[in-house]
This record gives sequence, C-alpha cells and structure tokens, in this order.
Amino acid sequence: MPALRVLRSTIERLDKPSSYATAKKRRRGRDEDERGPTPDPEDKLKDATTLYVGNLSFYTTEEQIHELFSKCGEIKRLVMGLDRFQKTPCGFCFVEYYTHQDALDCMKYIGGTKLDERVIRTDLDEGFAEGRQYGRGKSGGQVRDEYRNEYDPGRGGYGRVYADEYDER
Repeated sequence: MPALRVLRSTIERLDKPSSYATAKKRRRGRDEDERGPTPDPEDKLKDATTLYVGNLSFYTTEEQIHELFSKCGEIKRLVMGLDRFQKTPCGFCFVEYYTHQDALDCMKYIGGTKLDERVIRTDLDEGFAEGRQYGRGKSGGQVRDEYRNEYDPGRGGYGRVYADEYDER
C-alpha cells in the first residue's frame, strides 16, 4: 500500500499574525500567570481593519500613501511612523480601513508593490494605539536602520551606527 503523502499549502494566509504580533505574544506569555490569559494574536486579527506598512522611504508622504491605499477601500485613518526624538518620518505607517475585507484586499493587491522605488511590506495589525507611531530604536528611529551598513538613500543614507563611525573619522 503506498505511503500517504501530506500536502502542504504553498500559499500563505493573508490574515496570519505579523512578526510583531507573535513576538508580542511571546513577551506577554511570560507574564500571563500574573494577569491571566491573553487573547491569541490570530483571534485579534480575524476582524482586523488596520495594516502595518513597512519599508517605506523616509521621503514618502501621507498623500502618496493615501492615494495608493485608497484604491482598495475607504481609509478611516492613516498614522505615519515618526522618529521618537526628531518627529520625522522613519519608514512605516498604519493604515486603518472601515472593513476587514478592504484590509485583506489591500494586503493582496498592494503588499509587495513599489512606492518611491521601495518594495513595501504590509501586515494585518491588531490596531493602532497611541505611542506605537514612534520608532523603537535607541536613536528614536527604526531598530533595523541603526545597524544597516549599506548606503540606502530612501532611508536616510547609512545606518546611524555606521554614520557615527564615519563622522568620527
């Protein structure tokens, strides 16, 4: 009798938790005993209407994002990610739609496309909360931009650590 083969889907689900949501779940799992169980990220995302949009150029404007993302549905709110200290754009934003289906359509049709010569990344998000619009790096921007060692004009040149070393010379 032939062995039973297990077929895996080669298509990723659009409503899967982002890396941010799964890391947050791991961090909260340690404290779960004290506060009680926390909702699973997949439960929060099954009706999510907010998208996290990453890998944006520092020079991309709200108007450009609104024009592109409004092709998939009516936008309820758009929040640009800002450098915590300088209050300048730092390469990400949150786009909130009125319906879950509009958010899924956006991920399907706009995620992976180019905006300002950069391939943008979209993930469903559990929802914007005040304070999340700021970069989490030591210098106030994105963590990944701190240690980037290649020159990237769309993200402000060299990473901050390498730019500081270059300035010292």
